[in-house]
Amino acid sequence: MPSDTAFGNFDNTGEVALIVGGGPGISASCARLFSAAGMRVAIAARNPDKPVLKALETDHGVRSYACDAAEPAAVAELFSNVQQQLGTPKLVVHNIDGRTAAVFRQPIAEVDPEHVLATLSNSAYSAFLVGQQAARSMLEQSPDSNGLRGTILFTNASAALKGYPKSGAFAMACHAKAGLAQSMARELMPSGIHVAQIPIDAAIGWTQPDGTRAHRLAGTSVDDNMADPDHIATVYQQLHNQHRSTWAHEIVLRPWVENW
Repeated sequence: MPSDTAFGNFDNTGEVALIVGGGPGISASCARLFSAAGMRVAIAARNPDKPVLKALETDHGVRSYACDAAEPAAVAELFSNVQQQLGTPKLVVHNIDGRTAAVFRQPIAEVDPEHVLATLSNSAYSAFLVGQQAARSMLEQSPDSNGLRGTILFTNASAALKGYPKSGAFAMACHAKAGLAQSMARELMPSGIHVAQIPIDAAIGWTQPDGTRAHRLAGTSVDDNMADPDHIATVYQQLHNQHRSTWAHEIVLRPWVENW
């Protein structure tokens, strides 16, 4: 008979998860779910004093760290601190969009090159830095009974699959992150490190204080027309627990009403 994990009853007690890019959507949902599965969870953000991160600390025992993920020394220090205080991460999630208001919906003839460079740095370059440190730490570990040394997951967007008008900087960043993830997967999966990217083709509506799910630009979710970060987190957990005979590298998520 298949094991319980084949049906999604996951017990990751004692494992360490590190989420880089802390916020109220996917990161918070992942932190809650991973904690409930018995993991020791760390979450990193430039501002670790965000109310949502404080609530995760109080309610779920999640440890917050300050980190500018576009700075090599800061990322190295983050992994060192997590390893010393919690243990070597078995699951690392890079969940940084990288866009700023300065490049959002900007025509190619008008966008400031410095803002484009910042987008690439905050997204693709930070993904490289996090992925590099994760790979270094995981390669030093012995594989478990599933042959797994660790899992590295990259949140991405539909811009990884298609470049939208007035979105050149973001398309560059997302395509770069997709290429990084694919290269890392081909290099590291034979060594027992599962690498996957998850392009999310949707607005993400997270739960607001009034109980509704909403997005800062798209408004309030109606009839599940936005991606639910709690269910996105479930996919991330499933990826981490997949059997090595069927490791997925790319899973595209979109609501049932999305036009693609």
